Amino acid sequence: MSSQNSFLRSCLFRSPTQKCRRADILDFSPDISHFSRPERMQRSCPSPPKLQRRRIPTRFPQPAQFHPQISAHFPVHCADRASIRVNACRIAVGSTRRPKLQAVQEAGASFAAKLSPQAPIEIQGYEVDSGVSHTPSSREELMQGARQRAEALHKMLADSGSGADYYVGLEGGLDVAVEDGVRRVFLESWAYVTDGLRGHFGCSGSIEIPELLAEEVLSRGTELSIAIDRYAGAVGIRDGQGAWGVLSDNLVTRQESFRLAVVAAFAPFYNVRMYRPTTQAAGK
Repeated sequence: MSSQNSFLRSCLFRSPTQKCRRADILDFSPDISHFSRPERMQRSCPSPPKLQRRRIPTRFPQPAQFHPQISAHFPVHCADRASIRVNACRIAVGSTRRPKLQAVQEAGASFAAKLSPQAPIEIQGYEVDSGVSHTPSSREELMQGARQRAEALHKMLADSGSGADYYVGLEGGLDVAVEDGVRRVFLESWAYVTDGLRGHFGCSGSIEIPELLAEEVLSRGTELSIAIDRYAGAVGIRDGQGAWGVLSDNLVTRQESFRLAVVAAFAPFYNVRMYRPTTQAAGK
């Protein structure tokens, strides 16, 4: 008994400086040696799955994410509407000239809420022939050129299997009037808009041109775009402020004159209530 007590006291009061045997540690530690064997690791630890590259979504949705037959409506100012297929109100313009296209764009923005409240307006320009002279010299020829541009565009798109909701023809030129025995020549911008069934005209108003400029165009047959460059001593006026800008000192530009004509021509379409047939208007 005394020998056992002596052994216990020696274990309990062992000096801190004495080193513990490795056997003492193994006696109180779980046996994990079998986890370190390669063959057991292969059986107990399945191989990690292959990592797949994560696709980071882009800011704008890709067209492939949308079914081409599904229509969606977005406000005109929506930043990513160009990447999404929408059922837009399409306006085709019989010209690719920048001032004319921007004139239709500005005009469309002003009446978009009335003409197409549920869909954005899309504008596309096409090169078509007016069928009149390069510088029309009468109101009748101006109106004819605008109408023939719109009708030619309608036929061209119909033959190609595409189409638009509205077709716009724009024509600029001169109108000659005689007042108190004096010839007066006016610069005018005309628009004709049709939906394929009916069409309407719009005019910008008039500005009188100098007699020297009128003589160059009407008597010598010089195209107005060339004559105005010579008259003002500049180049490319037609694609800038135009003759309207030169004559009005840029208070009214060519683009602004066509914008007003387009707004006027579209009035029967966006202000339908005021352009009802007489029988409907009488019945209210």
